[in-house]
Amino acid sequence: MLLGTLLRRLHDERFAGEILLGLGDITLATRVEAAGRSFGESAADYAAGACARFSEGASDEDWLALMTALERGADPAATCLRAMVDWSLKQDAAAAAPQEGGCGCGGHGGCGGHGDGPA
Repeated sequence: MLLGTLLRRLHDERFAGEILLGLGDITLATRVEAAGRSFGESAADYAAGACARFSEGASDEDWLALMTALERGADPAATCLRAMVDWSLKQDAAAAAPQEGGCGCGGHGGCGGHGDGPA
């Protein structure tokens, strides 16, 4: 299946579930479902959004890793989906992780909790 076809069909909940399970990684499918729920999305919407987020925010190194994976993978669309979803899950986990000082300011103030930001 071509990647463009895959991306268009990801908005079909049943298809998305089948393709995610078809990757043979139940842990990934479960993580996608949980991530989607945390954003008020279905697994299908999360997977489609993950591909869009990758194309907009991935670094050169991320793209190189994807190209390397595509060279080794038997199914380019599935390989691409897996890489983009995994990248998105990692980005979301990093954004949700508590930063230094237990807040989202990264210790740079602005949260009012470090004595150097607005109260």
